[in-house]
Amino acid sequence: MWLVVLSKAPLGLIAANQGWKQIGELALAFVLSAAIGLEREWRQKSAGLRTHTLVGFGAALFMIVSKYGFGDIHGPDVSLDPSRVAAQIVSGVGFIGGGLIFVRGDAVRGLTTAAIVWVTAAVGMACGAGLGLLAVIATAGHFVTVLAFPWLAGHLPRSPYVGFGVRVVYEDGRGILRDILGHATDSGFRIHNVKTRQLEHQVAGRSAVAVTLDVAGQPSVDPLASELTEMDGVLEVVTTDLADTTD
Repeated sequence: MWLVVLSKAPLGLIAANQGWKQIGELALAFVLSAAIGLEREWRQKSAGLRTHTLVGFGAALFMIVSKYGFGDIHGPDVSLDPSRVAAQIVSGVGFIGGGLIFVRGDAVRGLTTAAIVWVTAAVGMACGAGLGLLAVIATAGHFVTVLAFPWLAGHLPRSPYVGFGVRVVYEDGRGILRDILGHATDSGFRIHNVKTRQLEHQVAGRSAVAVTLDVAGQPSVDPLASELTEMDGVLEVVTTDLADTTD
């Protein structure tokens, strides 16, 4: 059936709409999208090599269809707007990006991955539109953002607005929580959040409570952790840097 259709179609139309130029645009989108996906795969992100390759490759095909796919119906009485398909690509990729974002409490994960999927679609669209140079530059911009910017951010002075998480396990029934909060404020920390939980199992043979503090205001939490560890009745102290989030 397809052979019959192709045999009846003008050769010029086939060459213009499905020639080496369009194949090259699809191939470029495939290569650039796969390069972005390899970086995400290497970092073990939720959207990796296959997702990014298919998003960029599909976006390029949509753009090519938008440019050339309606040539057989175009005429004086038919008006077409190729940009409508491009606009729908942007909207459609938004659904994929939204599914990659996770919110747990005050922590938001997946924003960078969702943004990269969005950029990959833009790279594919640029390839499909014949803007190969811009697609290559955009891909290079991606690698600068994900590889160089974390290094740059790591060398910036620590922001006083970024805090630490401090989890303290202490013996129940001794009124230690008041002393823990006092040590934190005396050390110059602001306490943003306090969560306590009675542990179901004993720690070192004693009934215990775990309290988690979100504190900020100092460049390091190590002195506070050392003070809390030395407190009588404190069984365990674990700290986390809330700025240390990879997306």
